[in-house]
Amino acid sequence: MGPSYGPAASSSPKWPDRDAPRDGSQTASSQPKHRGQWFRSFPFHFGVYLLAGLIGLLFVGGIATLAGANIAPGGGVIWGTLYHLTYIVGFAGMGLGLIGSVALLARRMFETDYTEYTKKADYFNLAFFLVTLVVALAAHLTADPSFVALRSYVASLVTLDFSSAGVGLSGLTAAEIVLGCLLMAYIPLTHMSHFFTKWFMYHDIRWSDEPNIRGGKIEAQVNEMLQYPVSWSAPHIRGDGKKTWADVATSGVEE
Repeated sequence: MGPSYGPAASSSPKWPDRDAPRDGSQTASSQPKHRGQWFRSFPFHFGVYLLAGLIGLLFVGGIATLAGANIAPGGGVIWGTLYHLTYIVGFAGMGLGLIGSVALLARRMFETDYTEYTKKADYFNLAFFLVTLVVALAAHLTADPSFVALRSYVASLVTLDFSSAGVGLSGLTAAEIVLGCLLMAYIPLTHMSHFFTKWFMYHDIRWSDEPNIRGGKIEAQVNEMLQYPVSWSAPHIRGDGKKTWADVATSGVEE
């Protein structure tokens, strides 16, 4: 028997009629040739997601502190939980992100299959993450293990009162904030933004195994998009802002 998902399965004329679940399960992690990359990529991406969660926890903690809450082990069930959850998520995110960035950078540097397709920007991107995470880990291991200083800084962002934002910060914590802010500003300018945009685009395009059947949801979406106007002026498209994608798809290429 062939595989239940993937190209071999979808090539069968009976594939759209099957009752198998369409959950996009034929992803890179399920393919042996990609598992080596997945074991490096997963901790990096999961670490980044945890760090995004850390930012959310710091904002919640900062706002709660401004409202008079005691974010500490003895601050009650809610605020005590927030205190512990913040440093657990923070250290886990930084640790996994650092492991993943080192592993991915090493693979791109030393494995021929990857070095041939790696641009200088790819090395820079991973090195930027690596340096930022090293500085952040050093800051929290030595100067701010409970993330109190970082939470106070985030609280100053909420109030836009920066008069005391840097007071009491160690050099490492200040460096962490600067590098972290630069990294967050830099990510949207690069392909690294795929770590969150892929959930809205890439995964469905690359791994979705839901068939496009007549009268179905996908057909309705395609028909809607075919009515969008085209302004692409390339010779093989000749969009003028009035022609639709349906016109382009059903007309020949003018010489």
